[in-house]
Amino acid sequence: MKTKITLATLFLVGVTTVNAQKKYDIKTAKTYAEISAKTDGKWEGRKYIGGTVFKNVDRLKLAPEHTDHSFDIRYEGPGWESNRIGYRLYLDWRNAIDIFGKKTPEMILPKVGQDNFDSYHEMSDWGADILKAGKAIGIGSIDRYLNNEKLHFREVDSTIATVVNKINESGVKVQYYGWKTASDKIDFTSELTIKPDELYTQHTIQASKEIKGICTGIAKQKNTEFLKKESKNKKWAYIATYGVQSLVPDKLGMAIFYEVNTIESAPDTDLDYLLVFKPTTKKTSFYLLGAWEQEPNGIKSKEEFVKYLDQKLEILNKKGKM
Repeated sequence: MKTKITLATLFLVGVTTVNAQKKYDIKTAKTYAEISAKTDGKWEGRKYIGGTVFKNVDRLKLAPEHTDHSFDIRYEGPGWESNRIGYRLYLDWRNAIDIFGKKTPEMILPKVGQDNFDSYHEMSDWGADILKAGKAIGIGSIDRYLNNEKLHFREVDSTIATVVNKINESGVKVQYYGWKTASDKIDFTSELTIKPDELYTQHTIQASKEIKGICTGIAKQKNTEFLKKESKNKKWAYIATYGVQSLVPDKLGMAIFYEVNTIESAPDTDLDYLLVFKPTTKKTSFYLLGAWEQEPNGIKSKEEFVKYLDQKLEILNKKGKM
């Protein structure tokens, strides 16, 4: 039997406050980030058994046993949201970013996955998980693409995720130490930041060594149209997809804005539209976003989506940032 969890209940038990961020008022917030794990169960192989409640923390070091569907982390990793959309990162070898479509401007992450581990796949009053990532890259996450093959985060010495909630933004920082792919072993940092009233997340990445093949991209789905465009000054561009590609199913747009001079190639694979970055140890920022038709007053057609993308591209053309 499922127990219905409401936001009011969560406020009462206090699970929405994370250790160093107790002054953050989620009831009036327009952005929120969290990571929530069980600590009072035990590991049996790669599965976490037992435990009474998920507890929010500011910082989480991934257990060495953790993999996909280990059941120790609520909705499988950190989440972040604005009043318009939500995202989560699979904090395991997949390292894909997924989308939570929202039907309310309230902060919904505190109740996602509380009543049943993967209940967010079912449509609810707040919305649902609307992107099927599968073996694809999701939206705007990181992989390595070498010799026509994606190399995931299967071998990492340690992974640490931290969350931050401020008045004007929320975010997640993930530090991967000793990420091994092919013959290379590097440290890698991923910072994801979302702001009020926006669909996009700024994703800033940095590698400790210059290696070829670090990539991002968009999962390729059926029934979609692929879109791309450069800014007038040729410094920025976007790739995007639009169509009936959500799990509902209904219309969903996905896009990535990137600096043209940071990209080495753009492979079109069976699973993804990829963007491969030039090797560098400098910080590189790009923007990822989803636009779901059931968002209140949201984008409901390809024409509206393209208009929105072009407006954001013009901002990047003029200011070099969003």
